[in-house]
Order: sequence, then C-alpha cells, then structure tokens
Amino acid sequence: MLIRHCNGVSDRTVRRVVREGARTVSEVGSACGAGTCCRGCSSTIGKIIRTERRQHAREGDAAATQTEQTTP
Repeated sequence: MLIRHCNGVSDRTVRRVVREGARTVSEVGSACGAGTCCRGCSSTIGKIIRTERRQHAREGDAAATQTEQTTP
C-alpha cells in the first residue's frame, strides 16, 4: 500500500529500510524518499518504525531464549 502518493513509496519499502537500519523519519527519507515532500506521511512512517522495532525486539528475545534453552 502506498503510504503517500507524493513520492510513490509503499509501506513495504519503508519497512525494508527500517529493517536495514533506518531509525528516524529523516533516515527513512534519505533511504527511500518517503516523508521528504509534503511530510504528510511522517506520522505513518513513525508508526511503521515503532512497529518494526518492536517486532525486531521480539524476534531478538525469542532467539535469545532459544539459545539459552539449547546451551548446555
């Protein structure tokens, strides 16, 4: 889904650049152009960043738990 039509950037693209390391709306904009025109999508980008970071933290916690369980 396009999060903003100005630059034609999809939520999928924003999620990808966040997973690749973008941590702020400005960093996302530098990586893919989202949020650099009218800034109408900045709040949506912020929500995506928070969602992806929470998901990444959960996955990291699950991996740590699995490692602890398999370590003798």
